[in-house]
Amino acid sequence: MLSTTLKYAVQAPTINPLNHKARSIPVLNPFDRYGRVFFFSWLGFMVAFLSWYAFPPLLTISIRNDLKMTQADVANSNIVALLATFLVRFIAGPLCDRFGPRYVFAGLLLVGSIPTALATTVTTPAGLIAIRFLWASSNVVGTANALAGGWGNAGGGITYFVMPALFDALVHSQGLTPRVAWRVAFVLPFVIVVTTAAGMLLFCDDTPTGKWSERHLALEAEQPMTPPSETATLHLSHDSENEKKDVEKTLHVIFSLQSLALAAPYACSFGGELAINSIIGSYYFKNFPDLGQTLSGRWAAMFGLLNVLFRPAGGIVGDIIYHYTDSVWCKKLWLSFLGIVMGVFELAIGLSDPHDKATMFGLIAGLAFFMDASNGASFAVVPHVHPYANGVLSGMVGATGNLGGVIFAVIFRHYGKEYHTALWIIGAVSVAINVAVAGDIMDEEF
Repeated sequence: MLSTTLKYAVQAPTINPLNHKARSIPVLNPFDRYGRVFFFSWLGFMVAFLSWYAFPPLLTISIRNDLKMTQADVANSNIVALLATFLVRFIAGPLCDRFGPRYVFAGLLLVGSIPTALATTVTTPAGLIAIRFLWASSNVVGTANALAGGWGNAGGGITYFVMPALFDALVHSQGLTPRVAWRVAFVLPFVIVVTTAAGMLLFCDDTPTGKWSERHLALEAEQPMTPPSETATLHLSHDSENEKKDVEKTLHVIFSLQSLALAAPYACSFGGELAINSIIGSYYFKNFPDLGQTLSGRWAAMFGLLNVLFRPAGGIVGDIIYHYTDSVWCKKLWLSFLGIVMGVFELAIGLSDPHDKATMFGLIAGLAFFMDASNGASFAVVPHVHPYANGVLSGMVGATGNLGGVIFAVIFRHYGKEYHTALWIIGAVSVAINVAVAGDIMDEEF
């Protein structure tokens, strides 16, 4: 079985002759055009997270002390960073429809690299808050599958390794002052982001059939020919009616109970991940001051890096459950189970506020498993809910994840350095929402 899996991961995939889409993903073959697109999809997602979360690892001490930031300033910068991603999601979808995901993805990376570079010029807390608002995560491009999503999300953990290590090297090996070193450190994410965006533009295609603007031609070539006069008449009579129906369909999908029951758990899981990733290094440093900024960052990195395994696991197990039960209901219960246990771990951490390293890191690892798996399981369910409007639902669910991050970041701001208090409140909210959704799922079946 392992040899078969490796075979599909390396060899060129078989192609659907109608739309030229790959039937498998050559994960380990970036030289294949399909493997190359997959490679830049997760890499772009990863470097966006790496750059976006480059601030929190150094906010623990270096940036906070240099800019004389209060706890409220730090919390405000976390909130606006999450708010920016929530707002950009609403324009990224239409931009993708107009220009194609490749140009939008690369464009977001390039535009985002500008405030990343400008971080070197910040001298006040207000300047830092403004810079963080201008940088938004590129996952607004679309719905990554569980594998690409997990690898991409890991960028939030990698940056907790990279930024403190780079800062230490600049101070201790290059002799820079801390005030200069943290600014110079931001050159690295800038270079990585720009290089990735350039590679995406140079080495990837818009679609399997060529240019984005010509994506419909391949399908039209396979369809029976319709006389031009009939086509023109049909378009004139139905265009306005179709536009009205599209709006009604979109609103129905967004506000249906099935959609909200899927979006609410994702707001808890992905929103919780975003908010916790912003404070976890500072939380470790508060409870274990002997770790210092660098070691606190390294332990905080674990929370993001576990996405590599745990987010795909949530989606894969969901698919296995569906394979053996042929029941979307069971798939939804798996999602609710993950969300409830995730909330229980948040409650456990918040109420106990561990000051023993083994206890703290063990509980955080458990939280990461159920939180990341819940993210993956959410998008394993998405294709089964309103399948005729998968794009609308995917965007809506993704946006609620960022909205959850904003709400939870506000809770962290309210409680200042009492991170554990905010955590148990978030845990209580997560348990309540997922129990309510599970009850709705049970009603569906019975």
